[in-house]
Amino acid sequence: MLVNYDFPLNTGNMIYLIVKQQVEDFDTWHRVFSSHRIAQQKAGLYDLQLFRDLADPNLVTCIFRVEDLKKAKLFTTNSGARNAQSESNMIGSPEIQFLEKIN
Repeated sequence: MLVNYDFPLNTGNMIYLIVKQQVEDFDTWHRVFSSHRIAQQKAGLYDLQLFRDLADPNLVTCIFRVEDLKKAKLFTTNSGARNAQSESNMIGSPEIQFLEKIN
């Protein structure tokens, strides 16, 4: 599910992107995911953590640090991201959240 984040964020706090997705095969997904690292970085996304669900190893959660919210929002909806989702055999749409770290 994609969420519309059309609000200003000028708090100075760190922003994170959480992406949770079901994949058909983790190894295939991970190969595609890793090959898009430069595109992620150009979008101001730096992966901090990658998780697999204990009960379902094909349920993946990624946590990115966001350096440019506008670029990150565009990245989550662009055709390159959709092509990567198709290439990596994702099941359904990813769950996407932008979070602000509270100090």
